[in-house]
Amino acid sequence: MANSPSSHGFSSIPDDEFVVVRTPDEFLAMPDDYQEIAVRGMIVNTEGELSGGDDYIQVFLPLAPNAEERQVCAERAVEEYDHYKIGKRVLADIGVDTSSMEKQTLAERGLFTGHEFHTCTTWAERGIFSYIGEETAMVMISEFAQSSYRPWAEAVRTIILDEKIHIAHGARVCRNLAGTGEGREALQAALDRLWPGFVRIFGSPRSERSRLAVRYGLRQTTNGQALDVWRTKVTPRIENLGLTVPA
Repeated sequence: MANSPSSHGFSSIPDDEFVVVRTPDEFLAMPDDYQEIAVRGMIVNTEGELSGGDDYIQVFLPLAPNAEERQVCAERAVEEYDHYKIGKRVLADIGVDTSSMEKQTLAERGLFTGHEFHTCTTWAERGIFSYIGEETAMVMISEFAQSSYRPWAEAVRTIILDEKIHIAHGARVCRNLAGTGEGREALQAALDRLWPGFVRIFGSPRSERSRLAVRYGLRQTTNGQALDVWRTKVTPRIENLGLTVPA
């Protein structure tokens, strides 16, 4: 469905009405609140993908212990940049230009929380980033793949396959390190430092924006619910590595 533009936002759409927005033109005819919340979600994810590519090249590749791991980091970076371009195209179709992001440094980008990731200094942090941290992206992108804005839902489905590979590589790095006491200590230190950043990615559990996103079918869970989904997924992984889930 698509409505005519409304300054009344959500009041123009009944609470129990199922929302489907199939084209950019229909999107631009939706109430302002729908557009604002949808654009916010898309643009934050898109910035995160661009920064993810930079992280792999600028932060993780120099930490790689051998040529094989350097190649993997380079391959992951290419995928992250491609994910950014996917978001850039979807946003461009509704008149949002993200090219200014490409001129910014990692430190200058402030939409996607996670500056801890840009300062990783150990290979253990690189493993935790992918095995535990990139699951945050998987939780959110899996929701976006069911978004009521269909062009966005269809676009991110191609990203999910790549993200599974990213997480699997992080699992390999972590399992290799967890084979020794020294490696487990490094992993625990990495987990403890990065954990608060992972949690912050989900935003405030009391966010009204996330509740409204669910109401409009842009998401399936609120921030607090998504955080719980992520914790449920990663807790067994952490325990199987012989690590302790941070408080």
